[in-house]
Amino acid sequence: MTHENEYHDNMVKMLELIWGTGYMAPGGPGNVAKLLRDTSPQGKRILDIGCGIGGPALEMASTHGADVVGIDLEAPLIERATADAVARGLDKQCQFQTVSMGALPFPDESFDIVISSGAITQTPNKHELFEDILRVLGKGGYLSCYEWMGSDKEHSDEMHKWFELEGLTYALETLDGYGKQFTAAGFIDVVMTDASDWYRAEARREYDLIKDELYERMIELLGQADADHFVENWKYLAIVCESGELLQGYCRGMKSR
Repeated sequence: MTHENEYHDNMVKMLELIWGTGYMAPGGPGNVAKLLRDTSPQGKRILDIGCGIGGPALEMASTHGADVVGIDLEAPLIERATADAVARGLDKQCQFQTVSMGALPFPDESFDIVISSGAITQTPNKHELFEDILRVLGKGGYLSCYEWMGSDKEHSDEMHKWFELEGLTYALETLDGYGKQFTAAGFIDVVMTDASDWYRAEARREYDLIKDELYERMIELLGQADADHFVENWKYLAIVCESGELLQGYCRGMKSR
């Protein structure tokens, strides 16, 4: 099955404007620190699934002392991540590669930690992926991810409108569903943490920022049409976060020793 790139240049520019250079999911370096908490990443080998343009991987290397392999389905994102690693002198600690959908292209027990931020959200067959992550993790290794999640509610008109504006593939799962899938795949010490309150406030703050203070800058960067598109996008993002239809959470599990 061929993957069609979904993250066009203006979308990447918009995400960086809101979430920081190199980041395509919220939280910046603080989110990376949360994902790595209590994993002792110094000197560890980390796989970043859905690494995007590489901001989190570069943070893991520069601040947390890890060696990171970042993978993504979209070649232009990998090209940008690789260039940034070279520019920052981190290309020895951070390697990036484009992958195809399917099994992870790594031997068994290749990594100490597997990280993902917002990418498993877009993965339809999560159970198979979790089983494959368990395979590439060494004993005692961690899977730690931050994901956008759904609720058990039927999608409202506002949620459908947000999907339309996003133009991305989503396969939303509930927080409880993630926990069950981690356990079914073979992970132990599974912990699920609801972060919806945090991002609910962030989404509203971001919307207020882009329709006011950042709006002229968006027009300069993106053009009028895309600037207005993203204002509308964030309007509905805030609505579905506040309604509880779109949720956020941290998920962690360990491979048995």
